[in-house]
Amino acid sequence: MTKKSPLVSVIMNCHNGEKYLNQSIKSIINQSYNNWELIFFDNQSKDKTKIILKSFKDKRIRYFKSDFFLNLYAARNQAILKTKGQYICFLDTDDWWVKDKLSTQVKLINSNKNVNFIYSNVFIYDEKTKKKELYFKNKQPSGKITQSLLDDYKIGILTVMMKKKLFNKRKFNKSYNIIGDFDFFLNISIKENFYCIQKPLAYHRRHESNFSKKINIFSQELDKWLKINDTKLKNLNYSLKSFKFWYYKLKIKKLLGWGL
Repeated sequence: MTKKSPLVSVIMNCHNGEKYLNQSIKSIINQSYNNWELIFFDNQSKDKTKIILKSFKDKRIRYFKSDFFLNLYAARNQAILKTKGQYICFLDTDDWWVKDKLSTQVKLINSNKNVNFIYSNVFIYDEKTKKKELYFKNKQPSGKITQSLLDDYKIGILTVMMKKKLFNKRKFNKSYNIIGDFDFFLNISIKENFYCIQKPLAYHRRHESNFSKKINIFSQELDKWLKINDTKLKNLNYSLKSFKFWYYKLKIKKLLGWGL
């Protein structure tokens, strides 16, 4: 492994992800950047996930199966323990990357000592209409962006590349199933410089099983998160005014049964 081509560990956590798995795996294999490993963490799937994965005869794919079912972010922590790379990325089984996702990010993070975390824009692909749209229309911030994230959070985990060393002091909160990346990224942003690539490097698939039906869990986890972080962030002179305004709108939608 050379300085110019460090190993990138791609983490894919899966629980019954057979429906879109082929496209997601192919988008990794077809990357223009070749020095990667895929840590595929099977969280007790009961469908054809393993059969589909094993059909890809690529030695860079490493398969692990959990002995019992875990919350998503507990499973992400377990997958991270299996990685050998200097950099970490995440891709879920229903999403996919553009061909130069890894090469674009490695070039930037490898040449800038002050940046340990990169994210990008992303296309939102509607499975029902087969149409795509950009996730953020306006330029997103780089540098110390904690307040910007509290005001308008725009980081998709599938767009991220980060240095593995960021997990040395902090892990994902294993009790979360939805907001674990929000919690982790926001907390490390307090000390780390973030860099945003404004062009989209990935596609997030919007479909019924990953959309509004999860609003109850989402709301419960945000309740917990606020109790843990409200006072701490205020003591660090961050404002939660915009975040709480959005949060209470979400609570009203939940009460009215509107979905997200």
